Amino acid sequence: MSWLVSLFADPATSAHIIFVYSLVIAAGTLLGHIRVAGVSLGATFILFAGLAASQLGLSVPSEVLTLMRDFGLTLFVFFIGLQVGPSFFSSFKSGGLLLNGLTALLVLLGIAVTIALYFLCSGWVSLPQMMGVHYGAVTNTPGLGATQEALDVLHYAGENIAVAYACAYPLGVVGTITCAIILRYAFRINLAEEDKHWEDEKKAQNHEPIYFHVEATNSGIEGRKISEVREIIARPFIASRILREGQISSPTADTALKRGDILRIVAAPESRLPVSAFFGRERDDVDLAADKSPVSTRTILITRSKINGMTVKDLALSRFDGVNITRVFRAGMTLFPYSNLHLQVGDQVYCVGPEAALQRLESILGNKIKKLYHPNILTIFVGLAAGILLGSVPIVIPGLPVPLKLGLAGGPLIVSILIGRFGCFMKLVSFTTQSVSMMMRELGISLFLASVGLAASQGFVDAMTNGNGPLYVGLGLLITVIPLLIVGTIARCVFHVNYHSIVGLMAGATTDPPVLAYAATLSENNSSAVAYSTVYPLAMFLRILTGQLILVVLWPFVS
Repeated sequence: MSWLVSLFADPATSAHIIFVYSLVIAAGTLLGHIRVAGVSLGATFILFAGLAASQLGLSVPSEVLTLMRDFGLTLFVFFIGLQVGPSFFSSFKSGGLLLNGLTALLVLLGIAVTIALYFLCSGWVSLPQMMGVHYGAVTNTPGLGATQEALDVLHYAGENIAVAYACAYPLGVVGTITCAIILRYAFRINLAEEDKHWEDEKKAQNHEPIYFHVEATNSGIEGRKISEVREIIARPFIASRILREGQISSPTADTALKRGDILRIVAAPESRLPVSAFFGRERDDVDLAADKSPVSTRTILITRSKINGMTVKDLALSRFDGVNITRVFRAGMTLFPYSNLHLQVGDQVYCVGPEAALQRLESILGNKIKKLYHPNILTIFVGLAAGILLGSVPIVIPGLPVPLKLGLAGGPLIVSILIGRFGCFMKLVSFTTQSVSMMMRELGISLFLASVGLAASQGFVDAMTNGNGPLYVGLGLLITVIPLLIVGTIARCVFHVNYHSIVGLMAGATTDPPVLAYAATLSENNSSAVAYSTVYPLAMFLRILTGQLILVVLWPFVS
């Protein structure tokens, strides 16, 4: 049994280190599945498993803890950025602008409450510990990591701020859900009515391509090519099918129109009226996509790397005997295939045309799903290297005692968002399968939380039994509840935001999946999830940057 004693007793060996991390992460993940009143702490239980393991005598060298903590954080934020990159900038459009504005207000109010409580409690709680409380209260782990980086730059040597974070985190989750319940009863919310209103709003704000049928009764259209009609109307549209003399076919941009033609049109919702008016009239009594149509449809997955970055125009669809791309599906979005739309590996294109021509287009685009199973290692490590370089650049701001840095959280996050959105222009394949993305994110956050828990054990126990632990819990609850109730009230009373969207906003602004899981129990629609994904990227970005900004600005006041 000497080998077993050696495994536990020698913390410097690789076997011991890997064993401890495996044990902590496995135990934390298992406990994270436990639900109380329908709510679980998820991966965050790994932190508490680390605390318990350290108390039981399992330890890891401090330099290894630091390395694994930073590496895990970097992995987590990088794959978050790759996931949200394609939709990050579009999330600011339409209703997303309001939700992101409310999110920014929520973050700023949280900062204001934190600073106010710091000055009120300056005799009992230090600024670094207050920041630990803050990030526990808003349940944002990457922000904690960025703040720890900033403290290293400031040569902080006090109590580990993960102690305050661990004390405040559980009530951060519970407090957010409690605020959602308070708002529901305060405004007498009828969940069924909110579902109906959300569906109505979704239809009114829909910007995804739609299809409709028109009949060419306008005499001025006789003999004109479809491409000419597009230029005259100055509205992009796709004619995916045409009915002429009883025959259905797939037209091209050069197809000359005749009076009496009936066309199936794909366009943005706002183009429906002008397109119908120019052609003559809309027909709602026909469907050229019916089973009797000889024209085939196919959804083709782009898997060939040489297509990455090409535009729809570059495909030269006129070579394919009447094939039309009518929609492009990317990262949960449905895009209109404008001629200058850049295609990316992982996009799905919905095509209409003759079967033989569709097969030729498929051979060019790839449609080999197995090719997407291989992670794009080059993109990942080029992105990580660029993110770390960006995070290391000092940003000198006059009046501040030390330069700001985006750090290992902010730098990789920004670079990965940019790669996810614009990587195709540099021929970088940013697509990662959902399973790989989730795996890497979970691995990263697990390593981070295990490292934080193992490093903060003794301080946590002392804080809860003989120190400021109960105070951290109370302060964290205030930081959680006050901004959420204020912003929730403003969203409902001033902007009349749907209740499900408010709950999704709360979950996204606190980057809190357990709250989103609670929101999913309130409605069968995905309304809360839409709001969550809309505000999550901005919330994560602001949470990561604001912690070190507060530290640097207020550091002169630290005694």
